Parts: sequence; structure tokens; C-alpha cells
Amino acid sequence: MSYQRLAYDDVSAPSEMAVDARAVEAALRLPTRRTTGERMIRATVSTPPSILFEDYPRELKKPEVEVSEAAARLGAALHLHLD
Repeated sequence: MSYQRLAYDDVSAPSEMAVDARAVEAALRLPTRRTTGERMIRATVSTPPSILFEDYPRELKKPEVEVSEAAARLGAALHLHLD
């Protein structure tokens, strides 16, 4: 009979794993997660995002890319034909 070891502890109860997770959160000083009910309450109380055109910028400036002289020389030396 061959015994195959599982990669995780499959026999732990969900309540035991939840307690372990809370202990890890406390040990690592992680912010506590909100329950689904708390998130739903926050979502219903908060104001919805606007759908008005005036509330968004009409023209976004594109980022500028600077090419150094050395990079331009390297690019020219590659002789790539992208036609």
C-alpha cells in the first residue's frame, strides 16, 4: 500500500483554519478584513460615481517618451526593416 502525502492539511475544520488565519493576521499586524455585511453597508451609504460627462477630463495628455542620443544610435545600428 502506497501512502501519498497531501500538500496541505485536509483534515482541519473550517473553523480551526479561520482561527489560524486570524492569528496570522494578528501576528503580522495586518488590517482586519471587513465582513460582507460591512462592505454592503458601506456601498449602500456611499455616493455612487458620477456618470456625467462634465465630471471627467475631456482631454488627457499623453506621456512623453524621451529617447537619448545613445539609444537612437543603437536603434539606428540595428537596421530593422519593419515595413
